[in-house]
Amino acid sequence: MGACGDDRLARESMELRSWDAEIEDHRSDLFERGQEIFRDDTMGSEQFWGGKLRLHEAIAGEQHGGVGPGLTAALAVKSGLRVDRDRLTPAIVQGVQTDALDLDSVETTLELLRRDAIVGLRGTFAGEQLVSLGITCALCHSTVDDSLTEGIGRRLDGWPNRDLDVGAIVAMAPSLAPLVDILGLDAAKIREVLLSWGPGKYDAELLLDGKAFRPDGRSAATLLPAAYGLAGQNLHTYTGWGSVPYWNAYVANTQMHGQGTFRDPRLADLDKFPLIAKTGWDDKRDAVDEITPKLEALQYYQLSIPPPTPPAGSYSVEAAERGAELFGGVAQCATCHVPPLFSEPGWAMHTGAEIGIDEFQALRSPDERYRTTPLRGLWARMKGGFYHDGRFADLGEVIDHYEPVLGFTLTAAERSDLIEYLKSI
Repeated sequence: MGACGDDRLARESMELRSWDAEIEDHRSDLFERGQEIFRDDTMGSEQFWGGKLRLHEAIAGEQHGGVGPGLTAALAVKSGLRVDRDRLTPAIVQGVQTDALDLDSVETTLELLRRDAIVGLRGTFAGEQLVSLGITCALCHSTVDDSLTEGIGRRLDGWPNRDLDVGAIVAMAPSLAPLVDILGLDAAKIREVLLSWGPGKYDAELLLDGKAFRPDGRSAATLLPAAYGLAGQNLHTYTGWGSVPYWNAYVANTQMHGQGTFRDPRLADLDKFPLIAKTGWDDKRDAVDEITPKLEALQYYQLSIPPPTPPAGSYSVEAAERGAELFGGVAQCATCHVPPLFSEPGWAMHTGAEIGIDEFQALRSPDERYRTTPLRGLWARMKGGFYHDGRFADLGEVIDHYEPVLGFTLTAAERSDLIEYLKSI
């Protein structure tokens, strides 16, 4: 080809490598920023949790410039708050290991906040005094591996914190005035609603439709969903709503109460969402946007979180192999939970009638459908029950529900095999 041809090929090769390098740099940057955002970015939520609810005052207690008895570290862990051992000093780690650390002290809680060690909570301090508080995505969508002690360990990002009693923590706030203004209920009634949720549940539609309870009197809250295994999935949450970045924007703006921009004209339906007239969340545009610039990296990090692999010995391999045939055959599970995504490519939405349940939660969403929940990593979200509201206590109850709905019959042995396969996914 000659010298000129060789030079051209060399230049083209350098350009190709340069673009590949840009892609790699972009990938690394998105992942690193996304992880930091997921774990530590409050997106301006201090204005609500600290400025309006004054939740930090209840955590600090009157002896530390707040109100009431304060939140001890032991009570924090009992409420489902989790502690990242990698952010603890060696002295604190040793104190936990030797029982020398006073977990019944509010000061211990404050020290954990100073070290940003309480997963999902970020405290703001003026000197030694806690003066505000914000929350991050990790509050509800991370837990720890309990490697140091129960509630203290290394982070498990994306795992739903089914021990976290969000309602009870919010109910501690000295002022519920913002919720009183939106819901039109007194503070005592709002605390009753919050305490009805229980561990691992949250109601992300309450401030849109005001429906705190189902027609049967049970709480309208739903289980905290997993934020792992989202790659390849079109819709987020139990009733669809939108994609991963849509739901991130919705939650950051309307549930975390961060400062940002959010638009969804579907929410302007006053018959379905009567409280929208008070919140204005169908077209929210704060003066400073601390959310939108972070959605790209946040989504990338979430899509990078794989479903956790079931630990060895957590299921019977032989039974799971038999169960796999049932899953794809007579039990008809694979009709909707299509391997290897274990959801449906495309618009994975169904009416309540199609899956044999009531329409209550579906009717609270714009599309009035239930999403086919991805099943990978199912073993890591066993706590709290199954379906959006945990109505089925275990996998056996799920199978029992679907037998008459789909018209199949399993023997006791087949039922057991199918359960083992579900645990293996």
